[in-house]
Amino acid sequence: MTKKLAIGMFQNGRARGTWKTPGREHEPNFTDLDYWIDLARKCEAVGADFLFLADSYGYPTLGGTVVPTAVERDVQFSTVDSQMLMSALAAATSTLGLVTTVSTMAEKPPIVARQYRTLDHLSKGRIGWNIVTGSAQAGSALLFGEPLMPHDDRYALADDHVQLSLKLWEGCWADDAFVRDAATAVWADPERVREVVHDGPFFSSRGVLVTPPSPQVTPTLFQAGASSAGRELAATYAEAVFLAAESKALAEQIGDIRRRSEAKGRGRDAVKCLIAGTFRVADTEEEAIAAHEAQIAEISLEFAATTYAYFTGIDLLSLDLDKPMPARAADTDNGRTNVERFLGPDAPTVREILEEFRANGVMGKPFLGTVEQAVDQSLALIEETDADGFLVQPDPDGGHDLFFEKVMPELRRRGVIKDELPGGTLREHLFGEGRARLPETHPGAAFRQEARTFA
Repeated sequence: MTKKLAIGMFQNGRARGTWKTPGREHEPNFTDLDYWIDLARKCEAVGADFLFLADSYGYPTLGGTVVPTAVERDVQFSTVDSQMLMSALAAATSTLGLVTTVSTMAEKPPIVARQYRTLDHLSKGRIGWNIVTGSAQAGSALLFGEPLMPHDDRYALADDHVQLSLKLWEGCWADDAFVRDAATAVWADPERVREVVHDGPFFSSRGVLVTPPSPQVTPTLFQAGASSAGRELAATYAEAVFLAAESKALAEQIGDIRRRSEAKGRGRDAVKCLIAGTFRVADTEEEAIAAHEAQIAEISLEFAATTYAYFTGIDLLSLDLDKPMPARAADTDNGRTNVERFLGPDAPTVREILEEFRANGVMGKPFLGTVEQAVDQSLALIEETDADGFLVQPDPDGGHDLFFEKVMPELRRRGVIKDELPGGTLREHLFGEGRARLPETHPGAAFRQEARTFA
């Protein structure tokens, strides 16, 4: 393998499972800032490209109300606002990329533009935005007192949202607009700072992003969502996309994103395709399998069903467990990715869907065995799918220490990850030194002001 893989570490703002582990219940957890700072510093120490904190306003609901199991067992329930952690993590690190999710359904473009522009300054160019239309959309809609928008309409709104955000980032300030001249007391050139005019199907604006340009100008753009509409959004705007499925489906999704990106004039390699990587390792294969089976045994069908309800809004326990999911139940505007993967001529039974969620959740089967075996499996999947790296899922206890101590050294020994992160910005970590800005082939570049010419 000649490519150097990107390594992102996945977390969310939720409680680490140690709260229910005897002897560990009082360890720092998700509401402790020191917990997150320690995690970020560990990610940086091992040379990870970035730490990604997923986020959502939603929670598991069925029939318009919260699922009791979600509250009782903390299934996709309690969380903190990941965006609020970013400035602290930026101050505690110096090279680690930092990526958060903000839904295009929850925050308006000027808010998103100002938040990420500020964070890009505070992190010195290490911030990324994961663009989503939301997860657990039914819960979010209830929380905000809004109707649940149809799936494809949410993606049309997301397209309009990103266009306006890009106009604010790339179009307001020319590269030479920020003067900051003490001798003349000129802050900025008013001829080179312009109002953005946008009149889209969902958002309108006539105004200025007042925060001056940051190191990346536009944060590095990520996307998560593998439906057809999600892949179209990724191919249009994303610079990296998160994917989770089995090998054949991953290869098809990645090939489709690359074809769409190329057709848009961005090139086949414009989007880094990062696949979910769950590593379950031990000193022997037998020990790894036994530990994984013990972990699965602790997960009830009710827990798995509540997790599935979070992503899709579908109550699997109300269906015939020994038949495939019926078309009437699969007709949902929630989480199409986790519905479509279980449809088709070889569709599993509802019981098999539940067992899959007990064992693997939404992230696919783990790489299982000794460290060498798990790394062999992971690199084989890279070859099979043409992926560019991994979004590494937490260890069974919710942390990443096993991955840091066992797997990262083996990946480095095999020469498949970077010895040092290139450049100082997140975009350079992924695409190489000197590439801190959006490339000219990205649609956001079209919103830039022309360079000043002098006679």
